Amino acid sequence: MPDGNPWPRISIVTPSFNQGAFIEETIRSVLLQGYPNLEYIIIDGGSTDQSVEIIRKYEPWLSWWVSEKDKGQSHAINKGLEKTSGDLLGWLNSDDYYVPGALLKFAQAYAEDTSAGAIYGQGHVVNDKGEIVHTPQLVQVTRESLFGWCFGNDFMQPSCLFTRKAWLESGPIDESLNFSLDVEFWIRISERFQFKRITDVLSIALSHPQAKTTASRRRALAEFALVCMKYGEEVCARRTLDLSLAEYEEEYAAAVSRLQAENDALYNSTSWKITAPLRALSKFFKGNNS
Repeated sequence: MPDGNPWPRISIVTPSFNQGAFIEETIRSVLLQGYPNLEYIIIDGGSTDQSVEIIRKYEPWLSWWVSEKDKGQSHAINKGLEKTSGDLLGWLNSDDYYVPGALLKFAQAYAEDTSAGAIYGQGHVVNDKGEIVHTPQLVQVTRESLFGWCFGNDFMQPSCLFTRKAWLESGPIDESLNFSLDVEFWIRISERFQFKRITDVLSIALSHPQAKTTASRRRALAEFALVCMKYGEEVCARRTLDLSLAEYEEEYAAAVSRLQAENDALYNSTSWKITAPLRALSKFFKGNNS
């Protein structure tokens, strides 16, 4: 490092399953960091697409990888983190990626304050056209702030690394969770350690229809409500369930409006006005014949 001390070892785990369309960009974003003390592990859940072929392409630069059936994302992350030896740890999902220089910034922030349990920074959510669709407001993380995760107190999961000490004292990831596994883990860290905030953009998350939280938004909210109840935060749980209900009602109203517009367009179309009487006559004669 600039002060002559060795760079801290950073261990990154990528859990993946049938993410062949995205995983190569994820892998390259890690390996091309140019970070001098990197440990990179990939845990593939037995993919049947091109994922394994892509992983093998980069095998010479990986610390370890495996492709075998597992119990889901949380289990894959735990399995990978158990193999790590770094001072700073984290996971990078196979449809997310780091921006250039991210690991250097993590390392520098860690060197400034080794007492922190986790380091987090800014990140963006982008769509499949590369357009930024969401940038979280970067608030200071505390235990209390984390229970506002669904109300503007979130941060980008790939923009966060945690220390080995925090992992040993607060881990592992709760494998019963499918959506809130990250924030539940952050809550446990926050009960023992401080979070160090840096303002740099460190990662990009891709929003696409197959993304877990995109495809199952209401289930994710329901699971977070259960996490709130687990930690005795009943008010947070009720707010989260109310948000889920409000979003459902908005989706239902939009669907009804869309169907009504489609029906009106069909009714007013020329083809409908010509064929509707013929269909009515056909139905009449069929009824008489029966």
